[in-house]
Amino acid sequence: MTTIAITGSSGFVGSHLTKKLKELGADTICLDIKNGIDITNWEKVRTIGRFDTLVHLAAKSYVPDSYKYPRDFYYPNLVGTLNVLELCRIHKSKMVFVSSYVYGVPKYLPIDEKHPTAAFNPYAQTKIIGEQLCSDYYTHFGVPTVILRPFNIYGEGQNENFLIPTIIKQVKTGKILLNDLRPKRDYIYIDDFIDLLVKIIERNQTGCEIFNAGTGVSYSVGELANLICSLLKNNTVIESKNQERKNEVLETRADITKAKKLLNWTPKVTIDEGLQKLKEQMEL
Repeated sequence: MTTIAITGSSGFVGSHLTKKLKELGADTICLDIKNGIDITNWEKVRTIGRFDTLVHLAAKSYVPDSYKYPRDFYYPNLVGTLNVLELCRIHKSKMVFVSSYVYGVPKYLPIDEKHPTAAFNPYAQTKIIGEQLCSDYYTHFGVPTVILRPFNIYGEGQNENFLIPTIIKQVKTGKILLNDLRPKRDYIYIDDFIDLLVKIIERNQTGCEIFNAGTGVSYSVGELANLICSLLKNNTVIESKNQERKNEVLETRADITKAKKLLNWTPKVTIDEGLQKLKEQMEL
């Protein structure tokens, strides 16, 4: 492992990845708006020195904002991706594009990488377009690319707007009020996701490959809330507004056979173990 560039290096996943890569002895180039690197500014991006692999994490990701401020959402997600792909082309480097859940309402479960994509919100649409850019840059310019589709990542340092931090925050108040207890999601702990990213970085990539990142097990919002209450030994009342989100998907579950086979990767942390780790890290 040599020099790895990371966009969004100070974010939730980026900070964990940067720490892990340094532990492994890799040189890292941190490309983050907090470090003065705006990846939508091509004149700035083009001055970045050589690297072997770029992991592209930087993106606007809070879905409600994608409806309120569409241009402010599409512009950084699409222009930023285009700029770093062009940089990879110039440096003859590998691109790792961290996408998202892009399958819409599943036609079957578990969902493998061959499942059709469907944009069920503007954020997912920006990721699908980003994936197409990656594919195009491989097809036309030979940029080796890996597209990684995480389902739901959780762990220490995640923004409080996401579900698990929201539930934990509400437990402390004595009452949990959630919009809808039904939707089921496949949750992957941050350490497992970072292990997968490292394996992808280390892989000798020549084409354009897509991998799912999940566990193959799904939990409903209600089940998750009960698990957290049980872990914290708290009898908090759990209530639902019975308010369904626009274009809601009622269940997602990843087929991770491909990552297991080609990358020799298997998630190690169960949901109970992951929540326990989070409890200890947050000193709850």
